[in-house]
Amino acid sequence: MFSKSKINDPASKPALGDDKPSMAPSAPSMMPPRSGDTHGAPPASAKPKPAPSTLSSDLVIKGNLKTTGDLQIEGVVDGDIRAHLLTVGEGATVKGEIIADDVVVNGRIIGRVRGLKVRLTSSARVEGDIIHKTIAIESGAHFEGSVQRQDDPLNSASSKPVPRPAQPAAKPAAAKPAESAGK
Repeated sequence: MFSKSKINDPASKPALGDDKPSMAPSAPSMMPPRSGDTHGAPPASAKPKPAPSTLSSDLVIKGNLKTTGDLQIEGVVDGDIRAHLLTVGEGATVKGEIIADDVVVNGRIIGRVRGLKVRLTSSARVEGDIIHKTIAIESGAHFEGSVQRQDDPLNSASSKPVPRPAQPAAKPAAAKPAESAGK
């Protein structure tokens, strides 16, 4: 059924003018594809993922940031951030709300964090509420705030403040008559 290939056998090479098709693999064409030709091209949805945008440690930004890609912060951001994957570097500080599918905190955040997956590493310092679907807090992380699990923490309807249990109102002290206060 199968036999040893005779590609490199000089006896199997066709003579000039021989009309038999060659069994040797053909070299790929060096011609660029025509504009309408999609044969052999990867589908548009399979384009490579771009590298994350990095804000260096000497950068200070005052304003909001929004991207559908990945973002790594090493500097200071004073504003809200929305991204797919946000990584806050060990020396970085963010003052504002963070909304991202994945949040990895190695540095400092002052503000609310909303994410599907939130991870606070041992060097993290977070001062604010965390609304998440899944959370991981490593030993040594510093966190001051509340934690609330939601199935869809990125939904804007879930951006309402976390409800606190109602406490009974303090009763005002009864005013004493002025003449009894001196006795």
